[in-house]
Amino acid sequence: MRIDSHHHLWRYDPAEYDWISDEMSDLRRDFLNSELRSQLIEAKVDGSVAVQARQSLEETQWLLEMAQEAPILGVIGWAPIAAKDFPSILDDLRQNPLLKGLRHVVQAEPSQFLTSVDFQRGIHQLAGTDLVYDLLVYAHQLPEGIAFVDQFPAHSFVLDHMGKPAIARHEIDLWSRNVRELAQRPNVTCKVSGLVTEANPATWTPELLRPYFDVVLESFGPERLMIGTDWPVCTVGSSYSEWWHIVEGWTASLSPSEQASILGETATRVYRLSGASA
Repeated sequence: MRIDSHHHLWRYDPAEYDWISDEMSDLRRDFLNSELRSQLIEAKVDGSVAVQARQSLEETQWLLEMAQEAPILGVIGWAPIAAKDFPSILDDLRQNPLLKGLRHVVQAEPSQFLTSVDFQRGIHQLAGTDLVYDLLVYAHQLPEGIAFVDQFPAHSFVLDHMGKPAIARHEIDLWSRNVRELAQRPNVTCKVSGLVTEANPATWTPELLRPYFDVVLESFGPERLMIGTDWPVCTVGSSYSEWWHIVEGWTASLSPSEQASILGETATRVYRLSGASA
């Protein structure tokens, strides 16, 4: 199957989505299942994974409700991992088989958040399940992310947006070293997503982004990469289908099985997806 491993849905509320700046004002509206479905059909995508964009259990439950309808095959939600009552919350959430993992917006947290006692206590609870943890960090947070992952060598982690390299500042060397180091952990996979918004959305080109893709292809290998569109955030500088076409172009020289890994099989395996076409 062709799987979009990373997109969002929301009913827009200015108070809840204050991160949507004036430069991204086109995102200040609802993005719901019906619009998602049309995007997937146009790009010939079979299914998708919806990812949290707010730090609330309310949103997680709403996404799980949205996932009752095709084409969403799984949800990466949010829960208060550092809270003392997280184990009971986790038990409740796990009753829904469409929940495939959890994510916290660590990029907005202070240094050492990932390695704090309370957060690691919660991850120990998560590590006793088959739920994945999606790691969302900026490039400068990758060393902390590596130290964090090393505490849980048997648990499955997915690096979102390739570790958010600072493409707009043409910074690649330090990011590359840290990503290559993280990729040595076999329990980590990586999403080919979110690059347009790390570049200048108005001036980026596929050629500008290609060296960053080459780094993760070489370090993770196709079997540990998965395409994600980051829709609708990607639309500030691209379209849904355009991102698919770009990644398909980057993978054109790979074998059919390697292409299939990046375009769907890795996500299907890591997130334990099953379901029908959009």
